[in-house]
Amino acid sequence: MSKFLDDCMKFIDTQPFDIIRMSEIHNDGEPETVNRMEISFCQNIYSGAKAYAMTAIGILYDQGKIRMEDKVCDILREFVPESGMDPRWETSTVDWAITHKLGIPGGFLDIDCNKSSDFTDDFLNYMLTYPLAYTPGTDRRYADGSTYVLSRLVSAITGEKLDDFLWRELLVKMDFQEMAWSHCPKGYPIGATGMYVNSSDMVKLGYLYLKNGMYRGERLLSEEWVKMVLDREYVFEWDPTRSFFFKGGMYGQKLAVYPGQNRVIAMQGYGANSDVVTKWIRDYKD
Repeated sequence: MSKFLDDCMKFIDTQPFDIIRMSEIHNDGEPETVNRMEISFCQNIYSGAKAYAMTAIGILYDQGKIRMEDKVCDILREFVPESGMDPRWETSTVDWAITHKLGIPGGFLDIDCNKSSDFTDDFLNYMLTYPLAYTPGTDRRYADGSTYVLSRLVSAITGEKLDDFLWRELLVKMDFQEMAWSHCPKGYPIGATGMYVNSSDMVKLGYLYLKNGMYRGERLLSEEWVKMVLDREYVFEWDPTRSFFFKGGMYGQKLAVYPGQNRVIAMQGYGANSDVVTKWIRDYKD
């Protein structure tokens, strides 16, 4: 175990919570993982999944197949209902889908808290015909439905489901082991949540962004895309001190990247206070 992981586990021992596991990549080393509980190999990373869906859009951006100003309805035209849709949907862009500005209510399409039957058997049609809560582009309201739209955009452009596309374009190249994603009744990955993976693979996405799109000598994302993600805070958020950027998920999931330490960590838990841990890491001195 690295000194950092040993010190971090000792810190967690002082807290009123525990974690399931943590993985670290430091400098250019291989992932190292500490398992704190005997539990299944893959865990739901909840909203951590949004970083992978957003990255799929980045791959298409690098391939010249999508632009941030492209209109969502233009790409999804074959699925746009003939009636019952607010015409303001026609103004929504890919950028607004990534940044949760589509006009849908906060928390919309949350399969972690609602039954699938609440959304009918056609999630996209349900979303497009649901009354908008505000004019698209004028506000930000965090909703899983926004990332589900990204999943459908990937499929409309590539003819592949989001998870199949990511396996071919990204995950195989990063030597992922197991990965599974929850799907809607039509068979499309939710995108926003329901991604099951081990922290030893979860941490690799952060490493890809730490290295400006390079992974073990192979360019998988452009520097332009990585800069756009970090400048616009696409899914990843910067700590107020700008010491690290991160994406969290329910119950203590966290992927955090510390450029000044050349370190990435992925944490999985159930009831853990991941903010306390990431702040401790921010102030950590080797």
